[in-house]
Amino acid sequence: MTPDILLTTLNARYIHAAFGLRYLKANLHELEDRTEIIEFTLEQRPLDIAERLLAKQPKMIGMGVYIWNAELSLQTAALIKKIAPEVVLVLGGPEVSYEQDEQAICQLADYVLSGPAEGEFYALCRRVLLDESQAFPSPSLTLKDINMPYYLYNEADLAHRILYVEASRGCPFKCEFCLSALDKTAKPFELTRFLAEMEKLYQRGARHFKFVDRTFNLSTKVSLPIMQFFLDRMSEDMFLHFEVIPDRLPQALKDMIAQFPVGSLQFEVGVQTFNPEVQQIIQRKQDNAQTELNLAWLCQHSPAYIHTDLIFGLPGESLQSMANSFDKLVALAPDEIQLGILKRLRGMPMAAKTAEYALVYNPNPPYDILSTRDIDFETMQSLRRMARYWDLIANSGRFKTSLELVLAAAPFARFMRLSEWLHRTTGQTHKIGLKRLFDLMFDALQDEFGLEKTTVLECLRTDYQRVGMKGLPTCLRTDAPMNAKSAARSVANKRQRAHLN
Repeated sequence: MTPDILLTTLNARYIHAAFGLRYLKANLHELEDRTEIIEFTLEQRPLDIAERLLAKQPKMIGMGVYIWNAELSLQTAALIKKIAPEVVLVLGGPEVSYEQDEQAICQLADYVLSGPAEGEFYALCRRVLLDESQAFPSPSLTLKDINMPYYLYNEADLAHRILYVEASRGCPFKCEFCLSALDKTAKPFELTRFLAEMEKLYQRGARHFKFVDRTFNLSTKVSLPIMQFFLDRMSEDMFLHFEVIPDRLPQALKDMIAQFPVGSLQFEVGVQTFNPEVQQIIQRKQDNAQTELNLAWLCQHSPAYIHTDLIFGLPGESLQSMANSFDKLVALAPDEIQLGILKRLRGMPMAAKTAEYALVYNPNPPYDILSTRDIDFETMQSLRRMARYWDLIANSGRFKTSLELVLAAAPFARFMRLSEWLHRTTGQTHKIGLKRLFDLMFDALQDEFGLEKTTVLECLRTDYQRVGMKGLPTCLRTDAPMNAKSAARSVANKRQRAHLN
């Protein structure tokens, strides 16, 4: 059957399933059977995407637009309207929910919907396809009126993709770098109904669940029953991801977390900065002392894998301030520290501070910060490189032992030193093979940090044996042959396995 409505987007990778598109389809009611979801990735060409979509001869195309796919979405939309101008093109997603007059892609579209759009999209489709005269857009739906989309995850999704789920929507906090600052509060889905949907997914074989809730631990009335639900069904292949508030970890939640086996939990903890003055500028309410205590407990005493976030380039943040936050977080020893670069999200409240703090953003997606009143462009580029090398070396988990030689004192300054050495030596931040990276670390630790060859070799050998890899780096070839240990585990992803071994 030829679909009247196509829902599409470009995912960053195949493993990411388009959660928003499934919500839209699940709430089209009698039009759901006339709707098809077709997902693409950033590796596919806009011309090929347009061809495949238009071959279905749809009457409407709904396209999800995000910061990571903005440019390719623009090219795809332009092709669709050039080839088949009669097709009604509807845009949605955070990238087009604000500042629509400034965006070329919005000018191409027949309709642009803002924010959660289950109700509005259904009303629009009825108006276009059924020639109804009802008012458009319709009021936004409350959570109790929204059909949950989990039945739309097919067998391939369950087997090969991340399954996104949400127990609540919104955020009560007002951090100005985030679009969630525009929310009034966080609202939970009805718990019994939500858990019934999770049970259906579980019975179908789902074992990896990624919660997209911004504040999963906001209320233990919600978080504890959900965690108990999964704990009661725990198996070796169960894996759960939650985003948690760093300064809220009551004893009841600690007791629950402690019952989970190693490798089954991942917490994403957004710290962003420890500087109270910067926190005040961006309207971020965070108890830093409690955050440190909670992170120390999570990192030292819980079975959870801890992924933390810092943001470089926040208004009012100096290089020394960023170094202080980084050093404090390194001392707490989370499994990962994601070093993000501030991005100008369309609609974010922080845009009002652009002139005051001389915030200069890249005009092209992902609109990352280029300089601020306190950080010049050259320094920001150094920070950008540091973030990339940190991901390759530290967050990958492949250099745990040798990295300790770098972070022994003044971690920020020393890793920045390593980062600049790597850039001078290679001129690259991408496409550096693992064996070459071992050899680069071998040279850097001796040439830049003056460490003894035997010490460096011992550390790199330990790293090599722990993570396992094909082929022997040049720096280790003079030693006796070694059997690399398998890093296989039944749960968690490759990066986590590297940390857990």
